Amino acid sequence: MRVEKDFLGAIELPDDVLYGINAFRARQNFLSDGYFSIHWYKAIGLVKKAVYLTHKQLFIAVSKEKNIPKTMYLMDQKKIAALILAAEEVANGLHFQYFIIPPLQGGAGTSINLNINEIIANRALQVLGESPGDYQKVDPIEDANIYQSTNDVIPSALKLAIMQNLLLLEEKINNLRKNIEHLEQNYRNDIRIAYTQLQAAVPSSWGAFFSAFNDALSRDWWRVSKVFERIKLINLGGGAIGNGISLPRFYIMQIVPTLLELTNLPITRAENMFDATSNLDAFVEVHAILKAHAVNLEKMVADIRLFASDFGGNIISIPQKQVGSSIMPGKVNPVIAEFAISVAHQVYANDMLISGLAAMGNFELNAYLPLIGHALLQSIDLLISANETVTHNLIVGLLVDVKKSALQLFCHPTICTSLIPYIGYHKAEKLSAIMKQNGIDIFQANEDLNLIDENKLRELLEHQNLLKQGYSVKDI
Repeated sequence: MRVEKDFLGAIELPDDVLYGINAFRARQNFLSDGYFSIHWYKAIGLVKKAVYLTHKQLFIAVSKEKNIPKTMYLMDQKKIAALILAAEEVANGLHFQYFIIPPLQGGAGTSINLNINEIIANRALQVLGESPGDYQKVDPIEDANIYQSTNDVIPSALKLAIMQNLLLLEEKINNLRKNIEHLEQNYRNDIRIAYTQLQAAVPSSWGAFFSAFNDALSRDWWRVSKVFERIKLINLGGGAIGNGISLPRFYIMQIVPTLLELTNLPITRAENMFDATSNLDAFVEVHAILKAHAVNLEKMVADIRLFASDFGGNIISIPQKQVGSSIMPGKVNPVIAEFAISVAHQVYANDMLISGLAAMGNFELNAYLPLIGHALLQSIDLLISANETVTHNLIVGLLVDVKKSALQLFCHPTICTSLIPYIGYHKAEKLSAIMKQNGIDIFQANEDLNLIDENKLRELLEHQNLLKQGYSVKDI
């Protein structure tokens, strides 16, 4: 065991763990379940690496000066190299088992920053051939945290993590859209009954049904692709509140370009660092776009679920993916649609949480950034998963019973709506009434009432005529 001390006292820790006293105390204080986002963890590693690379550049620049102030702290090259290597490993997701801080916490992310500082410092010590906890050689604060504040490192890393995950979400949405577009094209001219308020309405097509989802997903894809503009401004180099106090001007001006080169993401230094530090409305706006996509996703899978149900006449056949009952043999449930709907509602809940906590910031800082970031990254992860499984386990392999659908339409009184321009509303109403009363199709009903020539009727009810956009004088 090793002993670590702070101004509150001393604590014994196992010799080989890479976390330290600060993380240990935080873990004891924040008694909550859940796992911190690996994406955010890795992004913090990237930010730390950029810090150490910038320090290395500063070291080289200052070394050329004739009179270096004795009070200016500069790490030697071996220590910088060890810190860079340790930060690289964190950026690759290594040592995550030593990150012990839950997402639900207090302190505006200070515990997050301290835990990663300890991991990096202790790993750097190992690289240098020393033992974890020997902070006289590599210190988690003076070395691993050099030129940094929790308040600029943690939110900047969060924006990196969001951007990286949004790129994947953008890809998944577009892939789902392409598969929906395939259904639209495949069933473009197949007719169906449209529904308003869960009641049969007018004739339509399955192509039109899927086209609505295609366009909605296109909007989602476009909105997600544009959201980077909302979070590209980072406050890295701003220090605790945005004024860069106690930081070298060289570092303040160079850290974001260094991070940009490392990540190739569209980040830029905020012009107003005080605003970028204290206000989190950008996260609210980003999540609102995620919520809009969740709404479209839920609407789509809910409609498909209804058409695939016994209530909906099983007009749509969805892939059978797993057994649906422990007691009813052969039962299969629409679990993929239900999963996507559940995801959507978790996103809605996260949206309320993010909005409420973003408004809870006080003066120069928002203490609730950790939970805001956790909820936002969770929503992105869930939507990535939902898009992936909806695409491959619901849409691919989906079939429409077009014969049954057409038969339903010709047997339903709503088909008479299409005849109003040719026989008038009241005659169409009589035709509809006898269809409903006798349970017969429109052809039999017209034969009984003789309201329109049979050949003309069949012509008017051909698929291409039913699906025309309105009518002209020549049609009549």
